[in-house]
Amino acid sequence: MAAFSHVFDKTSLREYDIRGIVGKTLHPADAFAIGRVFGTIVSRAGGGRVAVGRDGRLSSPELEKSLVDGLVASGMEVIRVGCGPTPMLYFASYDQKADGAVMLTGSHNPPDYNGFKMMIGKRPFFGKDIQTLGAMAASGDVVAETKGSSREVDVSESYIERMVKDYAGGPKKLNVVWDPGNGSGGAVTERLVKRLPGTHHLINAEIDGTFPNHHPDPTVLKNLEQIIAKVKETKADLGIAFDGDADRIGVVDGEGHMLFGDQLLVVLARDVLKSHPGATIIADVKASQVLFDEVAKAGGEPLMWKTGHSLIKQKMAETGSPLAGEMSGHTFFADKWYGFDDALYSAVRLLDILARSDESLADMRKALPQVINTPELRFDCEEARKFEVIEEVKARLAADGAKVQAVDGVRVLTEDGWWLLRASNTQAVLVARAEAKTEEGLERLKALLVHQLEASGLAAPDFSGQNAGH
Repeated sequence: MAAFSHVFDKTSLREYDIRGIVGKTLHPADAFAIGRVFGTIVSRAGGGRVAVGRDGRLSSPELEKSLVDGLVASGMEVIRVGCGPTPMLYFASYDQKADGAVMLTGSHNPPDYNGFKMMIGKRPFFGKDIQTLGAMAASGDVVAETKGSSREVDVSESYIERMVKDYAGGPKKLNVVWDPGNGSGGAVTERLVKRLPGTHHLINAEIDGTFPNHHPDPTVLKNLEQIIAKVKETKADLGIAFDGDADRIGVVDGEGHMLFGDQLLVVLARDVLKSHPGATIIADVKASQVLFDEVAKAGGEPLMWKTGHSLIKQKMAETGSPLAGEMSGHTFFADKWYGFDDALYSAVRLLDILARSDESLADMRKALPQVINTPELRFDCEEARKFEVIEEVKARLAADGAKVQAVDGVRVLTEDGWWLLRASNTQAVLVARAEAKTEEGLERLKALLVHQLEASGLAAPDFSGQNAGH
């Protein structure tokens, strides 16, 4: 048999996953190669069992078959958990005592995309790990072909049971709308809500890889229009939406207002800090100053960290943090849970808090300090240039004596508030954001940001009409 060797499309090896357009930059041969090399990595680390899951995309069954074939050819015992949310696959890696895990998912990308998220042992497989996998595939650095095995295991019941165990609840019977967005979390959500008290309305629960109702990204207001309408129609207490593989959550209160990821984290953190006083609560660099202030006020130790779910998980493990979150809706519980991002579990914990509280979610949101901010603004910048721009801006700010937090890009503090500029780890774009206490202050912050971009020869993004209350 010919020696194994495979070269991936250079755009598919990303920071946090391997991802591409099916039939163009991602093919079954890529899936086989991932299995062949990842199986080799697990084998050389002394492991032999890999859990595999897939989302509801039309291309997922074929790609999953090739992935499993590659793992089996590397001698792995493959546990196939079938179609479901990414966090169910993470759960399976613990439940089935796997040495590695691979989830086949395009997450919140358009229907023609697909990809692979991985875990090695109990940690995320990302960054240099993914580059190493690509290099090993190109050089044919794999264990000798041998015959492993594969079997199907249904972990969905164990997963649901384990989530419900952490719902203590209270006297309040909640009225909740759920929108899994036709993503892979739909079937599990339908079963989960039957175990929870209260009234539950589901929309877009059917798993459909064409996403016929709206794009499955719950952090974009346009994608929440259906759930907001249903919340108002049913006079619900809140609405909960998931992305395509249910590792990111979007929340709407009973008045139809979207909660940003950092606002949700405030609600969750206050509760977690009651049983973990003084604990470190982690949020990414894009989060509002309100979040960090409210965590401190609740007796926690707020920690600003780099954006990226793999980086956050790694930092949680280092610091022993019981809770973390990102503006993108990734929410991570290590309090009672496993430390991975899980939108379904986060929903259960949120409902548990609300069932025990005298306040509604809308009351909690309105009680937070009000600030004005821009949403996340993304604009094109060549891959080779994006990190250079950040270094140039950093140098100019240092020369000006500006107050800068340089955890991930530059977050500049002024009397008005703050502005942020960072390079995306996954795309050829720069990401900007600003937050102030007043409209006038926000305009001043935007002007500072525009000045720095122009000083590096870049046209500033269009900020017009971009302000939002928070």
